[in-house]
Amino acid sequence: MPSRATGQEVTVATAGESFRAFVPNPLPPDPPLVWNQELHQMAEQAAMAIGRLDGISALLPSPGIFLYAYVRKEAVVSSQIEGTQSSLSDLLMYEMEAAPGVPVDDVQEVSNYVAALDHGLKRLREGFPLSLRLIKEIHGVLMSGVRGGTKEPGEFRRSQNWIGGSRPGTARFVPPPPDELMNCLGALEKFIHNDPFATPALIKAALTHVQFETIHPFLDGNGRLGRLLITFLLCAEGVLNEPLLYLSLYFKEHRSEYYDHLQNVRRNGDWEAWLAFFLTGVKRTAEQAVSAARRLRTMFTADVERISMAGRASGNMIRVHQLMQTQPIISVIGLSDKLDMAFNTATQSLHKLQTLGIVREITGGKYGRLYAYDAYLSILSEGTEPLRG
Repeated sequence: MPSRATGQEVTVATAGESFRAFVPNPLPPDPPLVWNQELHQMAEQAAMAIGRLDGISALLPSPGIFLYAYVRKEAVVSSQIEGTQSSLSDLLMYEMEAAPGVPVDDVQEVSNYVAALDHGLKRLREGFPLSLRLIKEIHGVLMSGVRGGTKEPGEFRRSQNWIGGSRPGTARFVPPPPDELMNCLGALEKFIHNDPFATPALIKAALTHVQFETIHPFLDGNGRLGRLLITFLLCAEGVLNEPLLYLSLYFKEHRSEYYDHLQNVRRNGDWEAWLAFFLTGVKRTAEQAVSAARRLRTMFTADVERISMAGRASGNMIRVHQLMQTQPIISVIGLSDKLDMAFNTATQSLHKLQTLGIVREITGGKYGRLYAYDAYLSILSEGTEPLRG
């Protein structure tokens, strides 16, 4: 692959210390990307996998159920990369105002991620362009009221930040200084809007992600927003009708390789190796989502067949089962309220579902019991174990 400079180091002095910060060149890469046969094939396979993913609505009786849960899985994994210890169950319990198993601050960060994704997609569907203004809005939602919430949510930084180390002089990487920030961001916005020329959406998403992480325009929350940008861009470009592609789990599972690729782009201009890594992640992630949808469909069908054999009680049990597809952790009171079902009927239905092995009581107390749709949560939770060390 060609050796190409991807930016310039500039000397910055602040607080009595002199250090080198990196200012990236505008996209697209120059000299241009080298598309060998292998890279072409990887791009085609990734695009085909996304096409199958976008057709996932044909696999499930209610695709909104899968979307609801899958978005929350992404929120959990992306936030774990930044150090939270929340699980998917923690988030679901937090959303129903039950006590999660980790500090509330951790779960609030994950909940904010869901809200930021919802806000960005709503704005895009209203016709608002994917722009610096929208990125600032999304960041404001993401960082509202959480750790880092004092670091100018919704505003581009006006001071120097760095990655790794206790100060810029010992950092692993130092992004552009504040006086270069808007030039870098303005050039990135032009690239997103196909200036100087159009770039295929998948490639644009790959390049934009690296550039955003390199610019690091906020004092906090850059990693989460950079991962969200991939999904926003694919939805804005019409590649995805629904936000079903998330690379956080792939990045989490290969995080050392991921960080190495980011650095190799900055140091050596090796965009092609990054693209190969990124496209592999797109293909694997899309295939995993389709596989999960198929497994859920099979499980839902089998469970309904088992419930249907329960006699007269099966009608109420099926109603409970349908609700727990949208809310896989629930209390008796919550179930009673949502289905306008008598408390005793709700209790009996959950007990019968527990006898069938479909739900499990997860609190162990006499009061305020919570029931989980275990197999459903098990499929959704794959890969969401908190990082240790």
